[in-house]
Amino acid sequence: MTCTSTPPSRFRLSAISLDPPFGGRMDAAHKHEQAVAIFDLLEANRFAPVEHGGGPYRLHLELADRRLVMSVTTETGALVLCHHLSLTSFRRLLKDYTLVCESFTNGAARLPPDRLEAIDMGRRAIHNEASALLRERLKSKVEIDEETARRLFTLIHLLVSQTLPAGVD
Repeated sequence: MTCTSTPPSRFRLSAISLDPPFGGRMDAAHKHEQAVAIFDLLEANRFAPVEHGGGPYRLHLELADRRLVMSVTTETGALVLCHHLSLTSFRRLLKDYTLVCESFTNGAARLPPDRLEAIDMGRRAIHNEASALLRERLKSKVEIDEETARRLFTLIHLLVSQTLPAGVD
């Protein structure tokens, strides 16, 4: 899946593609969440590869050997960087995020609003921790703002959950 937008800044993403693209083991709710994350990311982001003069940039995300492969090119296709990010330090966060999202979904119809709000607060806390870790792990390669990191973590979470067989963490 490739989505594009016309960005006003030189240090931002203008396109995002994922491998595997939409589909795989993803249900309709996850497909929607992925589409929203991509749309929101393209609407507003800060993405500045270290020591590069400016884009806009195209980002391709895929998993290979339990690593996130981030390939960044300019809009004309010139390679800017290809970074393999180990997901080991994200393992607990990815697992916790999955569990809290499932708890929210499973409880949405039967739990009182205050319990759902507490679960959602936990989800946001995990999301914030993961986005801070992502920014830290990428800072030598690319500068991203907090909201960009949050949306990228959402895509990473969905990519991991779609790619790995059920029950594998």
